[in-house]
Amino acid sequence: MTRKIAIVAGGNSSEHDISILSAGELLKVLDKNKYEAYIVKIKGAEWKALADNKQIDINKNDFSFMLDDTSIRFDCVLMAIHGIPGEDGKLQSYFDLIGLPYTSSGAFSSALSFNKQACKNFLREFDIPMAKSWLFRKHEKIRLKELTSKIQPPYFVKPNNSGSSFGISKLNSKENLQEAITRAFSEDNEVIVEKYIEGTEISCGLIKTKEEEHIFPLTEIVSKNEFFDFEAKYTDGKALEITPARLPEEIELRSRELSSLIYDKLDCKGIVRIDYIVSGNTPYFLEINTVPGMSMNSIIPKQVKAYGYELKDILDLSIQDAIRRKQED
Repeated sequence: MTRKIAIVAGGNSSEHDISILSAGELLKVLDKNKYEAYIVKIKGAEWKALADNKQIDINKNDFSFMLDDTSIRFDCVLMAIHGIPGEDGKLQSYFDLIGLPYTSSGAFSSALSFNKQACKNFLREFDIPMAKSWLFRKHEKIRLKELTSKIQPPYFVKPNNSGSSFGISKLNSKENLQEAITRAFSEDNEVIVEKYIEGTEISCGLIKTKEEEHIFPLTEIVSKNEFFDFEAKYTDGKALEITPARLPEEIELRSRELSSLIYDKLDCKGIVRIDYIVSGNTPYFLEINTVPGMSMNSIIPKQVKAYGYELKDILDLSIQDAIRRKQED
């Protein structure tokens, strides 16, 4: 018997289009012998299932939809929304209420991970190396002198709750700091200013279940732009993504150990990607993506391939684990 899977995509953030691309790739990759999958596009109050070249309203009481005269009820949700409301815990709370399994981390873990500053503050308790950072909230007075007395340039200025490098600036001096903060506020009501650490950017993808742990080969990111911005991420030729990363064995091992620890401490579920900057012999934590990109240009599919697995098998593992966890609740 095939299980019915909802690939939930879209969302309300600037990552909407990237999410749709991820969902399209997931639909192609899923094992057709095991799963009957439908993309469900969510944007604001509009929830539409894509089926038979039609967009059909989702019944929000139970997340089902009618296809001709048949009610399609899902066995599991494959989360593909990057950003709000799929990565910040909102949809996870809804699915928990109606008892529908999903492949991502739970509501609290997702909300904590999505808030960069809250996540960093939480992980500091476990001695995870990371850069100094400062949080600003919209409508609060921006005390630049206080910031610059505590953290010296260069800086990264970024939205606190966003991904895909929207609204991010790198500054080599204090000049234009206010302008960069204002730009980041166009994406979010909170902005984080972070001490820039010179080094090699790497990314570690992994998935852990009750029985298995799969930590994929690390990816080294070499951007042809000043940093790994949106253009570098999604434009061919703008960045090199080298998998496996060209790292000494001890740094690779430390990065893998840190990733496993962070996954556990944040109570992650499903496939995640954790980013670091390696300076000297230390990998410094940057951020975690609990719903990482799955498009052709995304890092996770490349890591899975280098790991010697097919993406459909990793997706199958994630779906089966989500269903099992719900059955054990």
